[in-house]
Amino acid sequence: MGGARLMPAAAVPNSMVRRALCIAQSTDYPLYVFTLRAEEILQVAEISRVSRDNAGKLIGYQRPEVRKHIQEIVEYLNTDAAVFPNPIIMALSSRVHFKKIRGDRLPGDELGITGTLAIPMAANGRPKPAWIVDGQQRAVALSRMRRKDFPVPVTAFVADAVKVQRDQFLRINNTRPLPRGLVTELLPAVDSPLPSRLAIRRAPSELCDVLNTDERSPLRGMIRRASTDKSHLAVAVITDTGFVDLIKDSLTSAGCLFPYRDVGRNETDFDGILHALYTYWDAVRDTFPDAWGKPAVKSRLMHGAGIRAMGRLMDRVLGIVDPRGADAPRLIREHLALIAPYCRWTSGTWDELNMRWNDVENTPRDIQALSNYLIRVHRNAQAEQR
Repeated sequence: MGGARLMPAAAVPNSMVRRALCIAQSTDYPLYVFTLRAEEILQVAEISRVSRDNAGKLIGYQRPEVRKHIQEIVEYLNTDAAVFPNPIIMALSSRVHFKKIRGDRLPGDELGITGTLAIPMAANGRPKPAWIVDGQQRAVALSRMRRKDFPVPVTAFVADAVKVQRDQFLRINNTRPLPRGLVTELLPAVDSPLPSRLAIRRAPSELCDVLNTDERSPLRGMIRRASTDKSHLAVAVITDTGFVDLIKDSLTSAGCLFPYRDVGRNETDFDGILHALYTYWDAVRDTFPDAWGKPAVKSRLMHGAGIRAMGRLMDRVLGIVDPRGADAPRLIREHLALIAPYCRWTSGTWDELNMRWNDVENTPRDIQALSNYLIRVHRNAQAEQR
């Protein structure tokens, strides 16, 4: 089996040795089942929090710690009748070593090999040998329980590459209520085939990532992602899930971004899409400078409902104006100028909707009502010009 080398556990200095079952699933990523004490979980494994480095590259994949949930687990674990059947799932460094145990073979032994697993411990600046892929809240709770020697089942696969760990993290949590923003941000970093429910969101999430990091983008730094540092929250005023939904809707057959897809070849002109998005949202910024860049509580333009409504207006405007044309920036601004007098992004009351500017909520009903209103105003204003 690949990954971990087979050698005597005693030959591995400064290592934790455990009896383990090596399950024959993949030669590339050996899978082990073993047991650790509660206090040993975080001695062995890191929790890879989702964040970004100084260059803006995504690192990690775990959501933030949920204190209330952890405390509830701790309170249960401290009871006399505590049972903990769910394993912690880890990714192990390829520095681990496995040695099989010789003995009489039984039917079914070809499915797994019994042996000893030596896990090199962190020392002299060396990183921990494992990362928690699933069960981070439980792992923290276990480290805080009274009974430090409480035995914990662990399932671990050998994988140094973070992209493999992210892939497993998304698959394990595919049917669980992970925060949409966390899933949205991780998708571009996973390059293996995904379930169709997630795959359809990968391209919009990739585009959202570029919009938030590219120096040419009018939205640079303004999209709030799961990794956004707290010090940047005042600038990151747009939720990424709303913008991903905007792009996904526009990539359908009814949207202005659909022509950039070649469905037959399964290819997408990402440069063309980005140019269209940059050109349109540049014009939005310049048309509504007083509402641009403010928190959603002060500007409904930056609110989820405003973003989605302006996205649907984008489908209409860019269906009329080719964003690749030399005069596209001017023409798009002229179209937006038609609706500007009727917009109530920061104060006043929306005509016909009978809603104060900040009564508009990020609900399907309000998004649809605001979208229809803006499109109707635009259509009527065009008709008056003719």
